Amino acid sequence: MELRDIPPEVLLAAAGVALSFGLVQTLRLAWQRARQRRRLDRFRQQGAAGEARAEALLCELGYTILGRQVAVSYGVQIDGEPVTVGLRADYVVSHGDRRYVAEVKTGRLAPRIDTPATRRQLLEYRLAFDVDGVLLVDADTRRVRSVVFPLPAGHTAREAPLARLAWFVAAVVLGVMAAMAAQR
Repeated sequence: MELRDIPPEVLLAAAGVALSFGLVQTLRLAWQRARQRRRLDRFRQQGAAGEARAEALLCELGYTILGRQVAVSYGVQIDGEPVTVGLRADYVVSHGDRRYVAEVKTGRLAPRIDTPATRRQLLEYRLAFDVDGVLLVDADTRRVRSVVFPLPAGHTAREAPLARLAWFVAAVVLGVMAAMAAQR
């Protein structure tokens, strides 16, 4: 059977079905993209509202806001090649003489430390920022939690100079004591 043997009504119907299928697929994909955009907009709005609630909560609890959307960068090496990584935290705050990165989370799963993405994010903040600790702020339940990671001593830029200073002072004291003992 050849194409010319097919009745024109059947060809027209097949073209109509193909056109209808293409139109339905195009509309379906456009609907999915629009739905995804609305969903992302809703998440952004929830995040912004959560950050506003979190800032008020942190202030109520006696924290001082030192910075909002604080950006840092730090270096890593990939196969010996240096790579700079950028990072942005919701807040850097202080309480007394201690400084913290405060990460705001909303929703059911994100504020939980057993959520791998949240835990990894907080650990990265702890390593990259020059702070004393990290805070996980659940904006929905109005809860601020201090998260402590089992890191080795002297792992941040803030702690390493203090350790070196302590060793230097101890060495100077011992040197002075040895000099005084030698003069006797």
